[in-house]
Amino acid sequence: MKYKLKDYNTFNINATCRSLTICTSVDEIQNCINNKDFRQHPHLILGEGSNILFRKNFDGFILKPELKGIDKISESENNITLKVFNGEIWDNLAQFCVKNHYYGIENLSLIPGNIGAATFQNIGAYGVEIQDIIQEVEAINIESGDIEIFTKDQCNFNYRTSIFKNVLKDKYLIISTTFNLSKVFQPNLEYSGLREEIKDEKNLSAQTIRVAVIKLRKSKLPDTDEIGNAGSFFKNPIVTKQKFLELFSGFADLKYYQIPNDQYKIPAGWMIEKCGWKGKRIGNVGTYPKQALVIVNYGNASGEDIYQFSQQIKNSVHKTFGIWLEEEVRIIP
Repeated sequence: MKYKLKDYNTFNINATCRSLTICTSVDEIQNCINNKDFRQHPHLILGEGSNILFRKNFDGFILKPELKGIDKISESENNITLKVFNGEIWDNLAQFCVKNHYYGIENLSLIPGNIGAATFQNIGAYGVEIQDIIQEVEAINIESGDIEIFTKDQCNFNYRTSIFKNVLKDKYLIISTTFNLSKVFQPNLEYSGLREEIKDEKNLSAQTIRVAVIKLRKSKLPDTDEIGNAGSFFKNPIVTKQKFLELFSGFADLKYYQIPNDQYKIPAGWMIEKCGWKGKRIGNVGTYPKQALVIVNYGNASGEDIYQFSQQIKNSVHKTFGIWLEEEVRIIP
């Protein structure tokens, strides 16, 4: 029997898998990973499918954990610690925190996906990354079935990655993430576009920031309910000062952000647009007219169609700028 995955990935790829198991408790997860068939065949942990591309049918087992709950672990006058389980929708948590005056998450409003995937990916936007508010992560060792705790430092968070995405890829399943949030509002308006959107900083609140972030995201990014996509397809590359100076000498209008350690982040969307890909369409695949960083499925594109389109973009950017873009979307071969 084949299980259809079109409703389980936001690219709307009509792929299938050998088996799909939805688990709503830790016991169910442990029973699933201890199953002989699961261990003997390729397997994949799937969240909301908002950051994944199936190039073809997946000839293996998919486990979709949907543990729910937001637990208050501790609270003081200035801080609160929340343990949030993997199946909770990220933006529901953002809304919950803003409503209850728990601060630090408002800049990450409207990012799709669930808690487990957000932690796995180290999501970020508008000057904030999820690692900024994480205290620890609880995960199941898929080989042993044991539950282990990872401190923030042990998670090795970096730009759009974590230890679960690289060194321990496919070896652990995130159960919950514990967040340390402030009860004292300290707005982060580091991102210039957000500051411009808000305008009135005198009566600033977390709700004001959330509304502004949502407005900005909706103005630039397509709704996955209306058109298949997985948000930003590529990471913004980070280059050395030497490479930056080389680029700057060739492109007077170069967009960039200086970051610590004499490094520079170059917007991938700007480079893609500079190469003439913004709004370009080939068959049922294209880049979003409002944001070149987003690849969209206009109809019945296959995962391979989207993948090949992305590779053309990568080759074009490399030819023009001498930089290989790295996918932010997880590609399942």
